Amino acid sequence: MTYSTLTIRDRVARLNLNRTEVHNAFDDNLIAELNLHLNQLHKLAENGDVRVTVLSSEGKSFSAGADLNWMKRMVDYDLEGNVADSRKLAALMHGLDTLPCPTICRVQGAAFGGAVGLAACCDIVIASDKAKFCLSEVKIGLVPAVISPYVQRAIGNRQMRRYALTAEIINAVTALKLGLVHQIIPHNDLDEAVDSMLEVLRAGSPQAQKIGKQMFSQVEREPDSPETREYTCQMIAKLRVSQEGQEGLSSFFEKRRPVWTSSEEHNNAAEPRS
Repeated sequence: MTYSTLTIRDRVARLNLNRTEVHNAFDDNLIAELNLHLNQLHKLAENGDVRVTVLSSEGKSFSAGADLNWMKRMVDYDLEGNVADSRKLAALMHGLDTLPCPTICRVQGAAFGGAVGLAACCDIVIASDKAKFCLSEVKIGLVPAVISPYVQRAIGNRQMRRYALTAEIINAVTALKLGLVHQIIPHNDLDEAVDSMLEVLRAGSPQAQKIGKQMFSQVEREPDSPETREYTCQMIAKLRVSQEGQEGLSSFFEKRRPVWTSSEEHNNAAEPRS
């Protein structure tokens, strides 16, 4: 059975969860499907066939986190089986976090457990005013382990300690204050807001967005090392002499739209000129 879909139109990918009968909860089958989709998306985004990816889901809830039947099965796994299973979820989070194109997470309702990790892995989170979040793992004797690097990066260590230890419900307004969410939208206007953000992102240079995501990760790891400073100097110099960089500067001074905003755009990610 297919629990998710990947559709691509006009170089926008839409990755959609569709297990509404269990509120889009994760199990091993859904995780395997999403990893396959993400592997495909990495290739498509790398060669420019996908400009932006939208992560969404069907139904009332964004995702309830781990599926209860899957959790019951995992009780019988030995340590090695549990580690292997967790690595697949870790691959999902890493794959989403490192997609070489901008990502938008559309959250229409409850996002619990691992679903908070999905949101934290996306570049932009647009939430309905009905959305709510919860790091619920401690209530069943667990911790948000695999998702913790991404959630803690989004909300900070201090807030992570509170919400991971208490499993409090985080409403949309609080999620915005914490930095987990970027925009809160009236529920019926959610799709319009996502489409509007898509247009904003498509106005940017595909090459700059892809390289920017790589750079942000490097700067986060070592924000003030000599290696990072040299890395950023090399990066901006290469972009300035690249084909897209030259086009961006030329279009700005000539007061016209850059070629990547046209219907004929193609992300060529050209090599820097010598």
